[in-house]
Amino acid sequence: MSAAGTLTRADLAESLHREVGLSRADASRLVEQVLSHMCEALSKGENVKISGFGSFILRDKGERVGRNPKTGVEVPIAPRRVLTFRASQMMRDRIVAGS
Repeated sequence: MSAAGTLTRADLAESLHREVGLSRADASRLVEQVLSHMCEALSKGENVKISGFGSFILRDKGERVGRNPKTGVEVPIAPRRVLTFRASQMMRDRIVAGS
């Protein structure tokens, strides 16, 4: 993991290289293929569930009225699709145990 505490694509590829024995190029290509496949599924409107990790879920949010906090003026917020992540119970348990 990088110094800032963020796991990157390069970190994932390096881990595959060390632990599985793939070449760095193959490991990097594999990480890109997995992420590309996930992005493709999400862009088609499919949810992505990774057992023991969590689910990436698409939600359609309807139009609603928001308020400018500075002026108090009401403004309509357009309907949109948002991506949410819900960690699996196993992942939540691991996070709690690690803190």
